[in-house]
Amino acid sequence: MGEKEGVKTSLSVNNNVINNLPKAFHPAISTFFVQLQNGLKSQLKRLAKGDKGVNWVSAVLNKENGSSRRLSEVDLGRQLQAWRENPCWDDQPPQIKVSEPKGSLCNLNVKVNVGLPPDAIYNIVIDPDNRRVFKNIKEVISRKVLVDEGLRQVVEVEQAAIWRFLWWSGTISVHVLVDQNREDYSMKFKQVKTGFMKKFEGYWNVEPLFIDEKTCLPFKPKTWEDYCACTGGKGRIASQVSLEQIIQPAIVPPPPMSWYLRGITTKTTEMLIHDLLAEAVRIREGFSSERSQGFLLRI
Repeated sequence: MGEKEGVKTSLSVNNNVINNLPKAFHPAISTFFVQLQNGLKSQLKRLAKGDKGVNWVSAVLNKENGSSRRLSEVDLGRQLQAWRENPCWDDQPPQIKVSEPKGSLCNLNVKVNVGLPPDAIYNIVIDPDNRRVFKNIKEVISRKVLVDEGLRQVVEVEQAAIWRFLWWSGTISVHVLVDQNREDYSMKFKQVKTGFMKKFEGYWNVEPLFIDEKTCLPFKPKTWEDYCACTGGKGRIASQVSLEQIIQPAIVPPPPMSWYLRGITTKTTEMLIHDLLAEAVRIREGFSSERSQGFLLRI
């Protein structure tokens, strides 16, 4: 109500200014303010309907033009509500690429689509107690926040990680510096001290994926109109998760031992991604349960 009154007052002042201008300029300026008034009325109607979708969808679609790609205009609750209304999702296996740069054991590059919005995925990845999700984390030995800038934090973390390969298993201490930034859903990590591992570093990154509600598949709308046409204005947002790791032991053993170590590393990373997918499934199954209970209550 206050916003509408403020607009009326502003337009009233502008009309008084127009009346005092020379007649030669009056028609052009009058036309301009009429268009401005109509535009403001249209915006007020949109706000009255609670149509906030244009703001955040446009921010994502126009990220190449310098707009923020973070979905800051929509809270996580609104994004998850769309998944509650339609938890349908078909997980696809992750794409894992393994390369062997000279002098390193391996570089791992993983991409996977996850059926939850970016904020939800990012919350899982940076959760200080995420060992409940990632089974290869035995315990968090220490955790210290070095920099806290709100959306960005720099954290020093030491963990005891579990590795398994065939009938072998064991634990290894991982001591890393983590730079996590919710502004672009990134998390970079780098080993603090060299030991068994000469180099252990990489990053997580989460990108938003718009879901076509007709096909239940990701798509890239070019405009707000395209988005509304495919989703009815109630589309869900999923996530494309990327993980890259560079792993170099202090001494790279010759084959066949290097093959075993590479296999252990690949398997451990694969387990990490499958744990993330399993957590997303658990959350979506919770949404399905909510829908079932709501249906039973209605009948």
